[in-house]
Amino acid sequence: MSSLESWTVGSHTSDGVTHPTYRKGAGPGVIVIHEIPGITPAVLEFAEDVVARGFTVVMPSLFGRAGAEATVLETVRSVAGVCVSREFTMFALGRTTPVATWLQSLASELHRELGGPGVGAVGMCLTGGYALAMLADAPVAAPVLAQPASPAPVGRARRADLGLSRRDLESVKAKVEAGCQVLGLRYEDDPAVGTRFDTLRRELGDGFVAVEFPGRKHATLTEHRQQAGVDRVLAFFEEKLKAESAP
Repeated sequence: MSSLESWTVGSHTSDGVTHPTYRKGAGPGVIVIHEIPGITPAVLEFAEDVVARGFTVVMPSLFGRAGAEATVLETVRSVAGVCVSREFTMFALGRTTPVATWLQSLASELHRELGGPGVGAVGMCLTGGYALAMLADAPVAAPVLAQPASPAPVGRARRADLGLSRRDLESVKAKVEAGCQVLGLRYEDDPAVGTRFDTLRRELGDGFVAVEFPGRKHATLTEHRQQAGVDRVLAFFEEKLKAESAP
């Protein structure tokens, strides 16, 4: 099992907000945004797969204890922290989470350093829609939404909401119309995702590529890992970040 010991610890600051980061690898940049409760061993395993495929991976630690197992206690601690933080929105409709601005800044910094057509970004569960929010105002060329579960699927409107302001949604749609594809993964009967895939299909049309698995599990890339899903994400990154930058 891999550990964070082989990763370079750093930090990123934007508008006075600082979060630790973990970096490893070489090649085009990919930002891996962890799910609740944090950078678990399963999240790290996925990130190591991205590194092994020839990418520079940066993992911000937004909440939770980096490296801790995904136990019930760790989950409760993380949820409690998220609920009282002004950086995250769990129930707001039609609003982009404030932490998206910090993530956009991180993506811009990584792109300035590494160049290429843009960076990749993958969010999971609570952060599943964050890659879409980053696309609105950052050089993201390969956004991946793994079981997007925010806002919390309480009521019909929240089940369908993408966690974006109207302005950011229009920006995302313009970039998709210009050729940027959005990759989404989920288990078909996962209640946490709600009806967001229907919304994504309606708003983004053929620019939204859905990878769906049967069942009621949740974490497609980590705790309930589907290797076919991992392989599809890696291929997506290669197609968008490597092929387009080749001579």
